[in-house]
Amino acid sequence: MKIAILGAGESGVGAALLAQAKGLDVFVSDMGQIKDEYKAKLATAAIPFEEGTHTLTSILDANEIIKSPGIPDKAAVIQEAAKRQIPVISEIEFAGRYTDAKFICITGTNGKTTTTLLTYHLLKSAGLNVGLAGNIGESLAEKVIDNKHDYYVVELSSFQLDNMYQFKAHIAVLLNITPDHLDRYGYSMENYAASKLRVAQNMTGSDYFIYNADDQNIQKVFNSAAFGGTTIPFSLESAEGAKVRFEESTIKLDIRFFEGSVDASKSSLIGKHNKYNTMAAAAVAKLLQVSDETIAQALETFQNADHRLQLVGVAKDVSYINDSKATNVEAVWYALEGIKQPIIWIAGGVDKGNDYSTLEELAREKVKVLICLGKDNKKLERSFNKVVPIIAETDSIEYAVRMAKLLAVPGDVVLLSPACASFDLFDNYEHRGQRFKEAVDKIVLKK
Repeated sequence: MKIAILGAGESGVGAALLAQAKGLDVFVSDMGQIKDEYKAKLATAAIPFEEGTHTLTSILDANEIIKSPGIPDKAAVIQEAAKRQIPVISEIEFAGRYTDAKFICITGTNGKTTTTLLTYHLLKSAGLNVGLAGNIGESLAEKVIDNKHDYYVVELSSFQLDNMYQFKAHIAVLLNITPDHLDRYGYSMENYAASKLRVAQNMTGSDYFIYNADDQNIQKVFNSAAFGGTTIPFSLESAEGAKVRFEESTIKLDIRFFEGSVDASKSSLIGKHNKYNTMAAAAVAKLLQVSDETIAQALETFQNADHRLQLVGVAKDVSYINDSKATNVEAVWYALEGIKQPIIWIAGGVDKGNDYSTLEELAREKVKVLICLGKDNKKLERSFNKVVPIIAETDSIEYAVRMAKLLAVPGDVVLLSPACASFDLFDNYEHRGQRFKEAVDKIVLKK
């Protein structure tokens, strides 16, 4: 059987290595330049590959094509494959064929990575034999080669879900659905929501679907009556039928045979959105029979991924928080909502058609200064000039940090939470967050 793999990043190279391990004839093609680390993996495994082009004769000779998530269906090579009725699948779909391990799959517009890492941490802390993979940046296919784990916690983007067909989760989590990546879905929220809901496809009576009962878009697209597995709705707003909820700082769980009361008071995660993330992760842990005490202890020791409401440092009772991953309005709303102190807010970048109106009330209540960081700040300024007392602008993150330091008083929080893409001034959100951290270290903490 011949397999063509499009894209030679983490998922593509992982799929190539798995395909070769299973005795399949593999060819890898990437229209861009392949990173040296991935070239080395392919070369060491003697897997033929090309970069900077797609040789259609080699690709379309395959029995099946594995497509990296970043390649849209409208790409010419995918269109040609469709004409020839060559199946196009994702790396996750391919990997699922070669393991009997159970999958815990997590998706949502916001909070996927935090919830995935937290779920993995809870299960690992309980001694379960669990692996981590997916959109988190680790190839499931490559892990499946050795197949060492009983469970895999897998973060899934909508792009990965689009090319999954037979794959089935044992436990699926849907955190929320808000507008994002709509250019890939014909600018249709209905199409985007349907993509997210694919996380629960193929589930049967022994499987569990954990979802946010407070999310209106989930309510619109999910028909619980027609669902084949067991539903576990979670809620902060006392939604009818909710099985997981917060009571002050305690998570209450009533999941059929799995009841629990988990003390979350010592969790390092802040904000309303992280309460949702924590409820979802705790529900997974209870389904796998992790004790309330073990969950509570693991919540206390959890460290989130960089650039997600990450405390960089404190100086003169002013906290500096890096939330560079907040590239849309919804994520910023959660950041502003979760912080109780006065805020000096650093925002801006490449606007993705943002509607900032949902932030106005929180900004009026909490934000004392808005520092617009970007090449074109007109929309941000226009949106908040009657809401925030002081607005400044710059295209230098060092200048932004200096200004924040100058204007801050004890008890304030300096928050980088951009609401925008980063590529006007930075390579990506990680680069932006790292530059913020470096500026705080140098200018504020004097490291």
